[in-house]
Order: sequence, then structure tokens, then C-alpha cells
Amino acid sequence: MTDHDHMPPTPQAIRAEALESLLIEKGLMSAEAVDAVIVRYSERVGPMNGARVVARAWIDADFRKLLLEDGTAAIEEFGFEGGQTEKLVVVENTPETHNVVVCTLCSCYPWAVLGLPPTWYKDPAYRSRVVREPRRLLAEMGLALDDEVQINVWDSSAEVRYMVLPMRPENTDGMDEAQLAGLVTRDAMIGVARL
Repeated sequence: MTDHDHMPPTPQAIRAEALESLLIEKGLMSAEAVDAVIVRYSERVGPMNGARVVARAWIDADFRKLLLEDGTAAIEEFGFEGGQTEKLVVVENTPETHNVVVCTLCSCYPWAVLGLPPTWYKDPAYRSRVVREPRRLLAEMGLALDDEVQINVWDSSAEVRYMVLPMRPENTDGMDEAQLAGLVTRDAMIGVARL
């Protein structure tokens, strides 16, 4: 392994490890409890859940219709763990319209379908700029949209959270639901990327 292959831990990672060690040492938490939380957010709550929802919507017209009418009701059948989906609204990207999600007040976010929010989602610069200059900010994030594409910015709150239904990529007609889910990214479900 070269030095390039092993990145030094970030200050946040060092701090988190120190806190974890202290809590375990003081008997306030067990290593097993920490492992359970990690498994929960990496395997049972996360963007793979949202990807499954998107893939189902791409192949099942009735499910897609329900998802766009009542996201909360549509995802009930999946039995996802985690919260923040009590009032889930799903907005659909089309060739003419691109949707992007933000929470301008804090970082309201549908954890159960998107997993942990990315650091940039909570950043005040993202929260303000995506409202003021969405086209420019998206371009800086790697998503250049034609001027003809209308951009809708959806502001999540404690009462309602949003998720984007990305457009299905071309040349995926022969793929099954699991294969399609593997194409979906968290950033596409927030609206800062396309597939």
C-alpha cells in the first residue's frame, strides 16, 4: 500500500473515534451498540432504499402514479426504518423540468430513503445559493443544464420532505428492478446530479 492509498483521518473522524472510545470506557455505550447503528445506516437506512423506490417507479406505472400522488403511502410497503418520511413528496424530473431539494432553515431530509445527509446539504452556502442561483450552483457541482430547462427548488421542512424521481437513463429497457436500482445515486434523488 502506498501513502496515496491510505488517507489520514479527518479531524471529524478523530473526534468521533475519541468520543466513541470515551463513551464505551465510561460504560455509557457499548461497541456493539455503535456497530448496530453503523449497520442500520449503511444497510437498512440509506440511499439504497430510495434507489429501490426509484427503480420500482421506473418499471411499475401504477406505483409511479401513487408515488407522485402520495410518496408516504407509496413507500409504506417497503417497511423502511428511520424517520423523516411522514410527509414525503416526490417530484419528477423530465426533459423540460429539473427539480432540486434543499432545506433553507436547517437540514430537514428524508433519512429513511436517502440515508445520512451529505455535508454540503447542511452547508449555509448550498442552502442559500440553490435558491438564489440554482443553475449556477448546479453547474459548479457538475450538472450543467440547458437554459430551456426549468429548475424547481423544493424547500424541505419539519412538515414535508422532498425527494426527486430522476429520469430513467436511456438504454436501460432490458434491466430488471435490482439492476436499475444500482444506477440510482443519492445526489440524483436530491437533484444535484443526473443519471
